[in-house]
Amino acid sequence: MSEDPEFAPGDGPAGGISVTLTAGTLQAIRARVGKRGVSAYLERAAQRQIERDNLDELIADFDQANGPADPDAVADKQSRLSGGNGAATDAA
Repeated sequence: MSEDPEFAPGDGPAGGISVTLTAGTLQAIRARVGKRGVSAYLERAAQRQIERDNLDELIADFDQANGPADPDAVADKQSRLSGGNGAATDAA
């Protein structure tokens, strides 16, 4: 048999693994989704983390090629995204 095929996050057949979580984390997850929703919750959380990791890598590559972003411009964009008071109304 050849190598396992590669799948994008969220694609492919489901497979089981053993995961160890602290009691408090597991209780918080179960309180949100019930006992039968834990796997789906962890799947979505893992996908979001992969997206964040990929974005961090993209930003690091951009910074290496172009230098770091202007802190004032970043603060302005964050304010606009969060609906901060006094933010300019024009599109970025």
